[in-house]
Amino acid sequence: MMDVGYTLKLALFIALGMLSATYIFWWVRSTRDQRSDGQLADESGPPGSPTPTQLAIGFGTNFFDTLGIGSFATTTVAFKLLRMVRDEIIPGTMIVGHTLPVVAQAFIFMTVIKIDPVMLVLLIVAMVIGGWLGAGVVSGLPRRLIQVGMGIALLLAALSMIMSQFGLFPAGGAGLGLSPTRLLIALVMNFIFGALATLGIGNYAPSLVLFSLLGMDPLAAFPVMMGSGAFTGVVAGIRFLNKRRYHQQAALGLMIGGIPAVLLAALAVKSLSLGAIRWLVMAVIVYTAVTMLRSAGAERQRGRLILTVKENLP
Repeated sequence: MMDVGYTLKLALFIALGMLSATYIFWWVRSTRDQRSDGQLADESGPPGSPTPTQLAIGFGTNFFDTLGIGSFATTTVAFKLLRMVRDEIIPGTMIVGHTLPVVAQAFIFMTVIKIDPVMLVLLIVAMVIGGWLGAGVVSGLPRRLIQVGMGIALLLAALSMIMSQFGLFPAGGAGLGLSPTRLLIALVMNFIFGALATLGIGNYAPSLVLFSLLGMDPLAAFPVMMGSGAFTGVVAGIRFLNKRRYHQQAALGLMIGGIPAVLLAALAVKSLSLGAIRWLVMAVIVYTAVTMLRSAGAERQRGRLILTVKENLP
């Protein structure tokens, strides 16, 4: 007779595999529909294969994401500095492009790290619901609000990296499960993490802090983070695909470059000194956050100027 935990984990793997296949089908159909409508070059970037630069961004961001640095902040930095993707479609581009690499991470970490399977399923469901609702809101937000949100998200990401560098995260415990009260807290927080992820706020650092505060082994954050991110990415990504709020070529670069990077980081790299890399990433993230917030301020000023001009027209 099969163990209940094994059955739940197997069901998760099957569900994730089926959802991933559905996601790929949806992406192919969305691309085909946009090409037939003649909108791909205007709304989602130029048609064709991703450039070497876009592939390199996908490889680098997903490599370090697998090692725990995260991918949303670093991807935003690359897109912003290279002026590759318009600010308002950066969240959708990241969700669409990073989803399949995160699926690869989910399969790896849910296999090698033990965790209460019932808790894992409940936390994934909570984050998926948050991601679905969040994607519906973010995909319709105006450019300036997205710029403000992403600027704040980048500053929070830099703050979490600083805390990590100085060992300010709580140490955590050794548990692999939670009491009913603590599980309820984790469910509410994972729902919020799912909603915030659609704005470009990664869930790695918040998940690590949450589980440590709840007395769990910090390693338990990895299967929860990757599993929740994978399922949420598929669900939220479909909403961004339907809204056509993403850059097709850049998203392909994240996906094609990202999957081999995940496999290399998870299976081949045993130890890597990330201290200096984190300091460099933090500096660039803060610079990009300030730039994003300044862009939002300029967008507001342009809006006021246009309104003033309209009011003064005869």
